Amino acid sequence: MEATGTDEVEKIKSKFMSAWHNMKYSWVLKTKTYFSRNSPVFLLGKCYHFKTEGEYRALHSFQSSSAGDGSNFDKINTEISGNVEEFRRDFISRIWLTYREEFPQIKGSALTTDCGWGCTLRTGQMLLAQGLMLHFLGRAWVWPEALDMDSSDSESWTSNTVRKLTASFEASLTAERDPKILARPQRGPARRSWDVTEMRNEVYHRKIISWFGDSPLAAFGLHQLIEYGKKSGKIAGDWYGPAVVAHILRKAVEEARDPELQGVTVYVAQDCTVYSSDVIDRQCSFMDSGKAGTKAVIILVPVRLGGERTNTDYLEFVKGILSLEYCVGIIGGKPKQSYYFAGFQDDSLIYMDPHYCQSFVDVSIKDFPLESFHCPSPKKMSFKKMDPSCTIGFYCRTVQDFEKASEEITKMLKSSSKEKYPLFTFVKGHSRDYDFASSPLHEENDLFSEDEKRRLTRFSTEEFVLL
Repeated sequence: MEATGTDEVEKIKSKFMSAWHNMKYSWVLKTKTYFSRNSPVFLLGKCYHFKTEGEYRALHSFQSSSAGDGSNFDKINTEISGNVEEFRRDFISRIWLTYREEFPQIKGSALTTDCGWGCTLRTGQMLLAQGLMLHFLGRAWVWPEALDMDSSDSESWTSNTVRKLTASFEASLTAERDPKILARPQRGPARRSWDVTEMRNEVYHRKIISWFGDSPLAAFGLHQLIEYGKKSGKIAGDWYGPAVVAHILRKAVEEARDPELQGVTVYVAQDCTVYSSDVIDRQCSFMDSGKAGTKAVIILVPVRLGGERTNTDYLEFVKGILSLEYCVGIIGGKPKQSYYFAGFQDDSLIYMDPHYCQSFVDVSIKDFPLESFHCPSPKKMSFKKMDPSCTIGFYCRTVQDFEKASEEITKMLKSSSKEKYPLFTFVKGHSRDYDFASSPLHEENDLFSEDEKRRLTRFSTEEFVLL
């Protein structure tokens, strides 16, 4: 009886904390993001310039700010926007994955939301989603309806909050089990006639998002990622670091059974070392069908950009990485919050923030609403505030692409490193040639370093995910 009573108390506590987090992250203070007109903006390998020849004729369309001569992203007049519209379309087209509430209960827990603890898993999902978008859609693809997103509304973030606060609190305390589907009015005009290529791209657009749905069946959904994390003693609600998430993503892609995903593999660097022969072996491995074929590879490199704080000497290297066309972003953030870094301007990083609680969307239904999976406007953060723990991601479609990428990144590592040893290295050969085990079992056993285990124990009661 005593144990049963304790379990009940824990369940009530879990429901109360879920309700509190749902309320907390449903209330988003809208902040303006300012961009300089005089500096290029990089987004996942693409460069945008906001300054135009006709700029002097339309200075009135820019809002001045106390931060300098930056311009309000949302207020730039389309007449002189130049590449601003292209940047907006490109940024909004990236897949945005955030906290969700009211999704099917996570196995082995009473949780129906990841508010307050799942942000690093969400940023990992965003990085993997970008890799899959490069694979199936290419870097030039943009969502045709991206600019129909109303950034001044952003899902009526604050006007919708009071209703969500009450509903989520009551649902959590009454153990409501039926997840609600987010009903959202379409803002854009009626769908135009699409050609065959556009229709094909839209199918993949929806399919990629569906792989990250919040249901037990989604290949890269939160439920599956948590199951893979259990192999190392992790449960829903626990702390996940960028390196841990890298290995979880690797396992999720390995176990994915969708035929469409058989042409993609994930490699996680060991001890800040990428073993070229191991990567190429993965790319040349057999498909489940038994047919030989070269696979695309997503390379994840967990690194640390300093000690307790990020070393500013690494700023230029991070910029260089984000300016590469095969970069799929960085799983990182600042202390206590994980962000998905996708670009930069000057010494500020551009990121997508998962710390916003949205309602569950059933991605198994036809024509499910897409808007909540696309961020209407970017955020910026000084590089100095970045937590040193992060995971860098690259996508290489072919073995030749990998060889080219490794050469280019190696040059960048050498030129940017002021230390005796670079952040990470590419070496020829297999890991076993250097007396390291390379089996999946070894990687799972090494999923958590001793330092991460100590930090996990120390911070297990914190309400934020610590990096």
